[in-house]
Amino acid sequence: MSHKSAQANGASGETPKRVWVYAAIAAITLSLFAVAIVIGNVVAGTPHSADENAWAHLFQLAMAAQLPLLVLLLATADWQERQRVIIFLGGQIAAVAAAFIALAWSGY
Repeated sequence: MSHKSAQANGASGETPKRVWVYAAIAAITLSLFAVAIVIGNVVAGTPHSADENAWAHLFQLAMAAQLPLLVLLLATADWQERQRVIIFLGGQIAAVAAAFIALAWSGY
């Protein structure tokens, strides 16, 4: 089998299909990590302070990573699986919303 026929059969196309799924899973995981940071600080009774702690910086980094992961997801998504892409996008949006709702709820 030649290299061109392997490409036509999708053998080399498997990697890009997986990239968007991994980007979506990473984004959702980071958002849930951000929710866990907020809830953990509330449960631990971490007092509010004028200076940000390391957890606040980790929350900010997790949220800042959302945009590049969203761009990667949209750029590499297999749009023939439109419903699956929309489900992952919805999951990412819901997880980001949950992180910011938890932050607003906590008062930090």
